[in-house]
Amino acid sequence: MPQGLDRVIAIVNGKGGVGKTTIAANIGGMLAASGYRVLLVDMDPQGNLAEELGYTDADTNDDGMALAQTLVFGSEAQPVLGVRENLDVLMGGSHLDMAAAGLTLKAQKDPAIAKAALAQGLEGLAENYDLIFIDCPPGQETLQQAALAAARWAMIPVKTDASSRKGLRDVARRLDAVVAINPDLDLLGIVLFGVNRSAKRVSESAREAIRQDLGSGAPIFATSIRHAEAAAQESRERGLLAFELEEAVLAAPKWWELRRGSGQQHDGPRSKSAVGVAEDFQALGEEVVARITESESTSIPTSAAGAES
Repeated sequence: MPQGLDRVIAIVNGKGGVGKTTIAANIGGMLAASGYRVLLVDMDPQGNLAEELGYTDADTNDDGMALAQTLVFGSEAQPVLGVRENLDVLMGGSHLDMAAAGLTLKAQKDPAIAKAALAQGLEGLAENYDLIFIDCPPGQETLQQAALAAARWAMIPVKTDASSRKGLRDVARRLDAVVAINPDLDLLGIVLFGVNRSAKRVSESAREAIRQDLGSGAPIFATSIRHAEAAAQESRERGLLAFELEEAVLAAPKWWELRRGSGQQHDGPRSKSAVGVAEDFQALGEEVVARITESESTSIPTSAAGAES
Protein backbone atom coordinates (compact mmCIF):
# COMPACT_ATOMS: atom_id res chain seq x y z
CA MET A 1 0.00 0.00 0.00
CA PRO A 2 1.35 3.48 -0.87
CA GLN A 3 2.52 5.68 1.99
CA GLY A 4 -0.16 7.49 3.98
CA LEU A 5 -3.22 5.48 2.97
CA ASP A 6 -3.63 3.69 6.29
CA ARG A 7 -6.84 5.58 7.13
CA VAL A 8 -8.68 5.02 3.86
CA ILE A 9 -12.03 3.24 4.22
CA ALA A 10 -13.80 1.80 1.16
CA ILE A 11 -17.56 1.48 1.69
CA VAL A 12 -18.53 -1.36 -0.61
CA ASN A 13 -21.17 -3.91 -1.48
CA GLY A 14 -21.89 -5.70 -4.74
CA LYS A 15 -25.57 -4.75 -4.44
CA GLY A 16 -27.07 -1.29 -4.81
CA GLY A 17 -29.52 0.35 -2.43
CA VAL A 18 -27.88 -0.79 0.81
CA GLY A 19 -26.82 2.65 2.06
CA LYS A 20 -23.21 3.00 0.88
CA THR A 21 -23.54 6.61 -0.25
CA THR A 22 -25.72 7.66 2.69
CA ILE A 23 -23.24 6.19 5.15
CA ALA A 24 -20.22 7.74 3.41
CA ALA A 25 -21.80 11.19 3.35
CA ASN A 26 -23.18 11.16 6.88
CA ILE A 27 -20.21 9.64 8.68
CA GLY A 28 -17.80 11.79 6.71
CA GLY A 29 -19.82 14.95 7.28
CA MET A 30 -20.37 14.28 10.97
CA LEU A 31 -16.69 13.54 11.63
CA ALA A 32 -15.72 16.66 9.68
CA ALA A 33 -18.09 18.72 11.82
CA SER A 34 -16.36 17.19 14.86
CA GLY A 35 -12.98 18.52 13.70
CA TYR A 36 -11.56 15.64 11.64
CA ARG A 37 -10.15 16.53 8.23
CA VAL A 38 -12.13 14.31 5.87
CA LEU A 39 -11.98 13.52 2.16
CA LEU A 40 -14.88 11.78 0.42
CA VAL A 41 -14.15 10.00 -2.86
CA ASP A 42 -17.20 9.30 -5.03
CA MET A 43 -16.27 6.38 -7.31
CA ASP A 44 -19.82 5.89 -8.55
CA PRO A 45 -20.72 6.99 -12.11
CA GLN A 46 -24.20 7.83 -10.77
CA GLY A 47 -22.64 10.50 -8.55
CA ASN A 48 -25.30 10.16 -5.86
CA LEU A 49 -23.07 11.74 -3.25
CA ALA A 50 -24.04 15.07 -4.85
CA GLU A 51 -27.64 14.62 -3.69
CA GLU A 52 -26.60 13.72 -0.15
CA LEU A 53 -24.37 16.80 0.14
CA GLY A 54 -26.49 19.16 -1.93
CA TYR A 55 -24.05 20.14 -4.71
CA THR A 56 -25.82 18.56 -7.70
CA ASP A 57 -26.34 21.90 -9.47
CA ALA A 58 -23.24 23.63 -8.14
CA ASP A 59 -20.66 25.02 -10.57
CA THR A 60 -18.02 22.96 -8.78
CA ASN A 61 -19.71 19.67 -9.71
CA ASP A 62 -17.55 18.36 -12.57
CA ASP A 63 -19.51 15.10 -12.90
CA GLY A 64 -16.41 13.04 -12.13
CA MET A 65 -14.05 14.63 -14.69
CA ALA A 66 -11.14 15.32 -12.31
CA LEU A 67 -11.34 11.88 -10.75
CA ALA A 68 -11.56 10.22 -14.17
CA GLN A 69 -8.38 12.02 -15.26
CA THR A 70 -6.64 10.83 -12.11
CA LEU A 71 -7.62 7.23 -12.77
CA VAL A 72 -6.79 7.15 -16.48
CA PHE A 73 -3.83 9.54 -16.80
CA GLY A 74 -2.26 9.19 -13.37
CA SER A 75 -2.53 12.83 -12.35
CA GLU A 76 -2.64 13.70 -8.66
CA ALA A 77 -6.19 13.87 -7.37
CA GLN A 78 -7.69 17.37 -7.22
CA PRO A 79 -10.64 17.40 -4.80
CA VAL A 80 -13.16 20.21 -4.46
CA LEU A 81 -12.31 21.97 -1.21
CA GLY A 82 -14.70 23.11 1.49
CA VAL A 83 -17.91 21.30 0.52
CA ARG A 84 -18.43 21.48 4.27
CA GLU A 85 -16.02 22.76 6.89
CA ASN A 86 -13.15 20.22 7.06
CA LEU A 87 -14.80 18.21 4.27
CA ASP A 88 -13.43 17.95 0.72
CA VAL A 89 -14.82 15.81 -2.10
CA LEU A 90 -13.45 14.06 -5.16
CA MET A 91 -16.69 14.14 -7.11
CA GLY A 92 -18.19 11.28 -9.07
CA GLY A 93 -20.47 11.16 -12.06
CA SER A 94 -20.83 9.99 -15.64
CA HIS A 95 -17.20 10.65 -16.63
CA LEU A 96 -16.30 7.65 -14.47
CA ASP A 97 -17.92 5.36 -17.03
CA MET A 98 -15.19 6.41 -19.47
CA ALA A 99 -12.59 6.00 -16.74
CA ALA A 100 -13.79 2.45 -16.13
CA ALA A 101 -13.36 1.70 -19.83
CA GLY A 102 -9.86 3.17 -19.74
CA LEU A 103 -8.93 1.08 -16.71
CA THR A 104 -10.25 -2.03 -18.42
CA LEU A 105 -7.89 -1.39 -21.34
CA LYS A 106 -5.01 -0.81 -18.91
CA ALA A 107 -5.83 -4.05 -17.11
CA GLN A 108 -5.42 -6.01 -20.33
CA LYS A 109 -1.77 -4.92 -20.42
CA ASP A 110 -1.02 -4.70 -16.71
CA PRO A 111 -3.75 -5.56 -14.18
CA ALA A 112 -1.69 -4.30 -11.23
CA ILE A 113 -1.32 -0.80 -12.69
CA ALA A 114 -5.05 -0.55 -13.35
CA LYS A 115 -5.91 -1.63 -9.80
CA ALA A 116 -3.40 0.82 -8.28
CA ALA A 117 -4.70 3.87 -10.21
CA LEU A 118 -6.65 5.45 -7.34
CA ALA A 119 -4.03 4.65 -4.71
CA GLN A 120 -1.37 6.47 -6.73
CA GLY A 121 -3.67 9.46 -7.22
CA LEU A 122 -4.40 9.74 -3.49
CA GLU A 123 -0.86 9.18 -2.24
CA GLY A 124 0.26 12.79 -2.66
CA LEU A 125 -2.64 14.34 -0.74
CA ALA A 126 -3.47 11.72 1.89
CA GLU A 127 -1.36 13.52 4.49
CA ASN A 128 -3.85 16.41 4.37
CA TYR A 129 -6.60 14.25 5.87
CA ASP A 130 -7.35 12.31 9.03
CA LEU A 131 -9.80 10.01 7.24
CA ILE A 132 -10.65 9.23 3.62
CA PHE A 133 -13.93 7.48 2.75
CA ILE A 134 -14.47 5.96 -0.71
CA ASP A 135 -18.05 5.46 -1.88
CA CYS A 136 -17.82 2.45 -4.20
CA PRO A 137 -20.22 1.69 -7.07
CA PRO A 138 -22.26 -1.52 -6.84
CA GLY A 139 -21.16 -2.50 -10.36
CA GLN A 140 -18.12 -1.47 -12.45
CA GLU A 141 -15.70 -4.10 -11.17
CA THR A 142 -12.63 -2.14 -12.33
CA LEU A 143 -13.67 0.89 -10.27
CA GLN A 144 -14.43 -1.27 -7.24
CA GLN A 145 -11.04 -2.95 -7.45
CA ALA A 146 -9.27 0.41 -7.76
CA ALA A 147 -11.09 1.61 -4.64
CA LEU A 148 -10.23 -1.51 -2.64
CA ALA A 149 -6.60 -1.38 -3.77
CA ALA A 150 -6.38 2.14 -2.29
CA ALA A 151 -8.02 1.24 1.02
CA ARG A 152 -6.69 0.01 4.33
CA TRP A 153 -10.19 -0.92 5.43
CA ALA A 154 -13.38 -2.22 3.83
CA MET A 155 -16.73 -1.39 5.39
CA ILE A 156 -19.77 -3.30 4.14
CA PRO A 157 -23.34 -2.05 4.59
CA VAL A 158 -26.11 -4.64 4.26
CA LYS A 159 -29.83 -4.78 4.77
CA THR A 160 -31.50 -7.54 6.74
CA ASP A 161 -33.01 -9.34 3.73
CA ALA A 162 -31.30 -12.38 2.23
CA SER A 163 -30.96 -10.78 -1.20
CA SER A 164 -28.97 -7.89 0.24
CA ARG A 165 -26.64 -10.20 2.15
CA LYS A 166 -25.68 -12.00 -1.05
CA GLY A 167 -23.53 -8.98 -1.85
CA LEU A 168 -21.22 -10.02 0.99
CA ARG A 169 -19.94 -12.99 -0.98
CA ASP A 170 -19.33 -10.76 -4.00
CA VAL A 171 -17.33 -8.34 -1.85
CA ALA A 172 -15.24 -11.23 -0.50
CA ARG A 173 -14.34 -12.11 -4.09
CA ARG A 174 -13.37 -8.49 -4.83
CA LEU A 175 -11.19 -8.39 -1.72
CA ASP A 176 -9.37 -11.51 -2.87
CA ALA A 177 -8.79 -9.94 -6.29
CA VAL A 178 -6.72 -7.04 -4.89
CA VAL A 179 -4.94 -8.72 -1.99
CA ALA A 180 -1.83 -9.34 -4.12
CA ILE A 181 -1.18 -5.60 -4.52
CA ASN A 182 -2.79 -4.51 -1.25
CA PRO A 183 -2.07 -7.16 1.40
CA ASP A 184 -2.90 -4.69 4.20
CA LEU A 185 -6.58 -4.50 3.24
CA ASP A 186 -8.78 -5.70 6.09
CA LEU A 187 -12.47 -5.77 6.95
CA LEU A 188 -13.35 -2.95 9.36
CA GLY A 189 -16.90 -4.13 9.85
CA ILE A 190 -20.37 -4.88 8.53
CA VAL A 191 -23.18 -2.47 9.32
CA LEU A 192 -26.91 -3.19 9.12
CA PHE A 193 -28.69 -0.40 7.25
CA GLY A 194 -32.39 0.47 6.99
CA VAL A 195 -33.33 -1.53 10.07
CA ASN A 196 -36.87 -1.54 11.45
CA ARG A 197 -36.39 -0.75 15.13
CA SER A 198 -39.40 -2.81 16.15
CA ALA A 199 -38.16 -5.93 14.36
CA LYS A 200 -35.38 -6.90 16.74
CA ARG A 201 -35.73 -10.60 15.95
CA VAL A 202 -35.22 -9.88 12.23
CA SER A 203 -32.06 -7.88 12.96
CA GLU A 204 -30.60 -10.59 15.16
CA SER A 205 -31.42 -13.23 12.55
CA ALA A 206 -29.58 -11.15 9.96
CA ARG A 207 -26.55 -10.86 12.24
CA GLU A 208 -26.53 -14.62 12.76
CA ALA A 209 -26.80 -15.22 9.00
CA ILE A 210 -23.81 -12.94 8.44
CA ARG A 211 -21.80 -14.89 11.01
CA GLN A 212 -22.69 -18.12 9.23
CA ASP A 213 -21.61 -16.65 5.87
CA LEU A 214 -18.35 -15.08 7.05
CA GLY A 215 -17.50 -16.98 10.22
CA SER A 216 -18.23 -16.42 13.90
CA GLY A 217 -15.51 -13.78 14.13
CA ALA A 218 -17.06 -11.53 11.49
CA PRO A 219 -16.75 -7.92 12.70
CA ILE A 220 -20.32 -6.61 12.83
CA PHE A 221 -20.84 -3.07 14.09
CA ALA A 222 -22.96 -2.83 17.23
CA THR A 223 -24.66 0.23 15.72
CA SER A 224 -27.27 -0.20 13.02
CA ILE A 225 -28.87 2.56 10.96
CA ARG A 226 -32.64 2.71 11.37
CA HIS A 227 -35.17 2.89 8.56
CA ALA A 228 -36.63 6.41 8.39
CA GLU A 229 -37.93 7.06 4.89
CA ALA A 230 -39.34 10.54 5.58
CA ALA A 231 -36.05 11.79 7.01
CA ALA A 232 -34.04 10.18 4.20
CA GLN A 233 -36.23 11.75 1.52
CA GLU A 234 -36.14 15.19 3.11
CA SER A 235 -32.37 14.97 3.58
CA ARG A 236 -31.86 14.33 -0.13
CA GLU A 237 -34.38 16.95 -1.22
CA ARG A 238 -32.71 19.64 0.87
CA GLY A 239 -29.12 18.45 0.46
CA LEU A 240 -28.75 18.17 4.23
CA LEU A 241 -26.97 15.47 6.18
CA ALA A 242 -28.85 13.76 9.01
CA PHE A 243 -27.28 15.83 11.77
CA GLU A 244 -27.91 19.05 9.80
CA LEU A 245 -31.54 18.04 9.31
CA GLU A 246 -31.75 17.25 13.01
CA GLU A 247 -30.46 20.72 13.91
CA ALA A 248 -33.00 22.35 11.59
CA VAL A 249 -35.88 20.28 12.95
CA LEU A 250 -34.98 21.06 16.57
CA ALA A 251 -34.66 24.77 15.77
CA ALA A 252 -38.14 24.94 14.22
CA PRO A 253 -40.99 26.42 16.27
CA LYS A 254 -43.10 23.88 18.15
CA TRP A 255 -46.76 23.39 17.30
CA TRP A 256 -47.92 25.06 20.51
CA GLU A 257 -45.81 28.13 19.74
CA LEU A 258 -47.53 28.43 16.38
CA ARG A 259 -50.96 28.01 18.02
CA ARG A 260 -50.16 30.76 20.52
CA GLY A 261 -48.79 33.00 17.81
CA SER A 262 -45.38 33.16 19.47
CA GLY A 263 -43.61 31.22 16.70
CA GLN A 264 -43.12 32.20 13.08
CA GLN A 265 -44.32 29.95 10.27
CA HIS A 266 -41.44 28.32 8.43
CA ASP A 267 -40.85 26.04 5.47
CA GLY A 268 -37.95 24.21 7.08
CA PRO A 269 -37.52 20.47 7.74
CA ARG A 270 -40.19 18.67 9.74
CA SER A 271 -39.01 15.02 9.84
CA LYS A 272 -38.84 14.24 13.55
CA SER A 273 -37.17 10.90 12.80
CA ALA A 274 -34.07 12.85 11.72
CA VAL A 275 -33.10 13.06 15.40
CA GLY A 276 -32.85 9.28 15.79
CA VAL A 277 -31.10 8.80 12.45
CA ALA A 278 -28.49 11.41 13.36
CA GLU A 279 -27.86 9.60 16.64
CA ASP A 280 -27.31 6.35 14.73
CA PHE A 281 -24.73 7.93 12.43
CA GLN A 282 -22.95 9.55 15.36
CA ALA A 283 -22.69 6.21 17.15
CA LEU A 284 -21.48 4.48 13.99
CA GLY A 285 -18.87 7.17 13.37
CA GLU A 286 -17.59 6.74 16.92
CA GLU A 287 -17.32 2.98 16.38
CA VAL A 288 -15.40 3.46 13.12
CA VAL A 289 -12.87 5.78 14.77
CA ALA A 290 -12.57 3.51 17.81
CA ARG A 291 -11.85 0.41 15.71
CA ILE A 292 -9.22 2.17 13.62
CA THR A 293 -7.60 3.72 16.68
CA GLU A 294 -7.54 0.38 18.49
CA SER A 295 -5.93 -1.32 15.49
CA GLU A 296 -3.28 1.38 15.24
CA SER A 297 -2.49 1.20 18.94
CA THR A 298 -1.94 -2.56 18.82
CA SER A 299 0.15 -2.54 15.64
CA ILE A 300 3.91 -2.76 16.04
CA PRO A 301 5.89 -0.90 13.36
CA THR A 302 8.22 -3.13 11.35
CA SER A 303 11.30 -1.15 12.42
CA ALA A 304 10.36 -1.45 16.10
CA ALA A 305 9.72 -5.15 15.80
CA GLY A 306 13.10 -5.63 14.17
CA ALA A 307 14.84 -3.66 16.90
CA GLU A 308 13.28 -5.80 19.61
CA SER A 309 14.23 -9.11 18.00
